[in-house]
Amino acid sequence: MAGLYFDELEVGQVFKHALTRTITEADNVFFTALTHNPALLHLDEEYCKENTEFGQRLVNSCLTLGLMVGISVGDTTLGTAVANLGWDEVRFPKPLFHGDTIRVETEVLELRDSKSRPDQGIVTFQHRAYNQHGDLVGQCKRSGLQRKRPAE
Repeated sequence: MAGLYFDELEVGQVFKHALTRTITEADNVFFTALTHNPALLHLDEEYCKENTEFGQRLVNSCLTLGLMVGISVGDTTLGTAVANLGWDEVRFPKPLFHGDTIRVETEVLELRDSKSRPDQGIVTFQHRAYNQHGDLVGQCKRSGLQRKRPAE
């Protein structure tokens, strides 16, 4: 199991995830089509050349969010998560483009015991995503229900 138990996490702990991902045109187009998002910003290169400040298609921000959280799972919650409770304060300060490589870091912001489940706790993470130039391209807080280490 790669993930950590609730008891193994500490407020202020930062994970610099080794897994990175270069986002391809296919990733963006498939994701956008699968989620039924018809936004020209993600699908129409010619529209973007003429009608946007960026001059090219943007990576769908929901894909950015999914990668930002997904990349973190192996180091933090794989095998120890009970449930994702929510995402808050989701921000995308800069866009991602086809060919950009995303890297992610995660910080533990808060830990509290579950009142109704004594063998579990609630953790709040701050995920931050950067492109290959070191620009912050996404961030969010994520709360989850996490297993505590089983009693021996």
